[in-house]
Amino acid sequence: MNDSISDLTRQICAFRDARDWKQFHSPKELAVAITAEAGELLQHFVWQTDAQSVERVVQRREEIASEMADIAILLMEFADVAAI
Repeated sequence: MNDSISDLTRQICAFRDARDWKQFHSPKELAVAITAEAGELLQHFVWQTDAQSVERVVQRREEIASEMADIAILLMEFADVAAI
């Protein structure tokens, strides 16, 4: 694993552990959370044409970036929990 990814994963886990959330972050719960966050990302693009979806990214860049970050954080934590 790349050092920067390892460092980021450690920070994510430290954030989780400081809040005593590990007890709620089983692989199943993380998979559910990833799916929910992916659904939130998808909501930005429902019923959009390809061209509209490109414009939507421009218009809602920060919101979309936030949803992407949520997914990435959960995936990194899942990889750590599952030792993958």
